[in-house]
Amino acid sequence: MSVTGLVDVSHFLPAQVLGLFTSPGPILVRLGPVAIRWYGLLIASAVFLGLALASFLAKRRAINPDLMGDLVVWLIVGAIPMARLYYVAFRWEFYRNNLQEVIAIWHGGIAIHGAIIGGTIATLLFARLNAIPFWKLADILAPCTVMGQAIGRWGNFFNSEAFGVPTDLPWRLYIPIDRRPLELREFETFHPTFLYESLWNLGVLAILLTIFFRVPKAKPGTLICVYAIAYSLGRFWIEGLRIDSLYLGPLRIAQVISLVLIGLGTLGLVWLYAIGKPLPDVVTDSCLGDGEAST
Repeated sequence: MSVTGLVDVSHFLPAQVLGLFTSPGPILVRLGPVAIRWYGLLIASAVFLGLALASFLAKRRAINPDLMGDLVVWLIVGAIPMARLYYVAFRWEFYRNNLQEVIAIWHGGIAIHGAIIGGTIATLLFARLNAIPFWKLADILAPCTVMGQAIGRWGNFFNSEAFGVPTDLPWRLYIPIDRRPLELREFETFHPTFLYESLWNLGVLAILLTIFFRVPKAKPGTLICVYAIAYSLGRFWIEGLRIDSLYLGPLRIAQVISLVLIGLGTLGLVWLYAIGKPLPDVVTDSCLGDGEAST
């Protein structure tokens, strides 16, 4: 029996069957001494598609779409290093004895909540410097962010990481023995939690775009609040299946942060629609002058 109470049938199945849902490996192609990795390609694709979507949505909200290219640079500088630092901080027991691995982001190991923190700080600064209402800008970035998450999660697939507990469900994921935890070496197939989150994020993307285009009277801040709630609901559930969670004492830190984001998103919507007041903004009317500099 497996640790989840399911019968482990992997030993009775041919390798060809187990290999149907198996990572081909982290490297896409080698060009001499240079290796192009799936993880890097996926991050680059997420950035490119996110920029295209952000520019399109910005134009629909009367914000200069050309500014989105500048914002992407800010987000890369703010989000990716913070995502790595966040992950390293909660895995310090390993990294303090392997300092050379701290910058080895191509081996995997970035945390989306760290990226959200870094990206939020970068967006706050960018909004202030360019006199763009923060919540208006955040609503544009929310669909782009969750789309990028849906794409980026496939990096976990190619790296054979961030998988769940053992399972023999039809959509099980085969994990090579060298990528399995020592205590689970006898199991071969696991929950593809990367796939669950990718599909969940696509659903959240559909909700956000529906609100963006179908609810013209949605108040600034609505989309980012809905994102915080909807994404975090899925992440809380999926995190409970994972076997590589970052912990804060006995608590899974991703679940704690998810609950915080659900609470903040709910408070934001209550403030906007029940109380009927706008969310506080880092950009005041006096910063905008007679008109928004971004339009």
